Amino acid sequence: MKKIVLSALLLAGLLGHGTAAVAAVEYKIVTASERGTYIKIGRDLAQFVAPAANIKLDAVPSAGSAENVRRLRYEPGVKLALVQSDVYQSFLDMAAAGNAAAGTMIRPLRVILPLYNEEIYFIVRADSDRNYVHEIRNAKLNAGELGSGTALTSATLYRLMFGEPMPDAGVSYLSNEEALAKLVTDKTIDVVAVVAGQPAKLLVDMKPESRQLIKLLKFDPGHPSSEAVLKTYFPANVRASSYPNLLTTDLPSLAVKAFLVTYDFELKDTESNLRHMARSLCQNLPLLQDKGHPKWREVELALPDLGRGWFYYAPTAREIRTCLAGETRAGRPLKSRAVKVCSQQERILGLCQ
Repeated sequence: MKKIVLSALLLAGLLGHGTAAVAAVEYKIVTASERGTYIKIGRDLAQFVAPAANIKLDAVPSAGSAENVRRLRYEPGVKLALVQSDVYQSFLDMAAAGNAAAGTMIRPLRVILPLYNEEIYFIVRADSDRNYVHEIRNAKLNAGELGSGTALTSATLYRLMFGEPMPDAGVSYLSNEEALAKLVTDKTIDVVAVVAGQPAKLLVDMKPESRQLIKLLKFDPGHPSSEAVLKTYFPANVRASSYPNLLTTDLPSLAVKAFLVTYDFELKDTESNLRHMARSLCQNLPLLQDKGHPKWREVELALPDLGRGWFYYAPTAREIRTCLAGETRAGRPLKSRAVKVCSQQERILGLCQ
């Protein structure tokens, strides 16, 4: 009898241990460069949100938003992505214009949550005659890496301001670091475009002597070219407190919205895991705002109407609404194949075959 009881207890212990030791599912979130804001946002999600959903989340660097759309669509293991609103909209526009590759990529993608605005910077040499964004016409411009949201933003802004694409002869697609080096050394670049939520590590890490080498261009909302720009982008301020080694006063600028995006997954296990992730995000937003990147303080748990062709991922949307309703009842307010000539936009988005 003792042996039977002992065996039963051992078996129960083993079963209990096995239940407790269920391995977390491994997912990836594609972000952007190691020195950008997206990588930190992804790592915050991995540290403060994913564990409660029993997910081991790997924040993976990438070239940026356009690449993220492709990787989310086709790369195994990638279940989440951070994507700029103008990149997402550009894929939708290309699809509506008849680009089958763009439609195939973007139509199954779904939004989990709008996050925050990312500031847009145009950097020139300190001795440059240019002082405003609308003065970059025909400059030797580094638009950002091919496949990046920055490159798409540069192309879109240029077209909106000047009614024409960036001149191919004067555009480069280097990394931010490479482009800044050329800007101040061999001077083969006049303007470097950067998109990153402030405080962006790339600019935070600059030394005080950087003021003698570079400056940021201002955005003038009263300039005639700005009307079209402000239909797609948002006015913003780059705060001197974000970059004390670079700025002495706040700088008027532009911003683009960042979105947390997934795929329209129908597999029940994946759907369930993402629902748990959404609930954990809802419950742990205060922790993110306290311990994570400062941009989390701008995030509101809300599901506003999206543009035409944009859709929320239904399982996570239901979970977030349920969570919000529960928090409200509890009295805890939440913070808010033919040969063709490819266009510049198609090349940036990686749609030129």
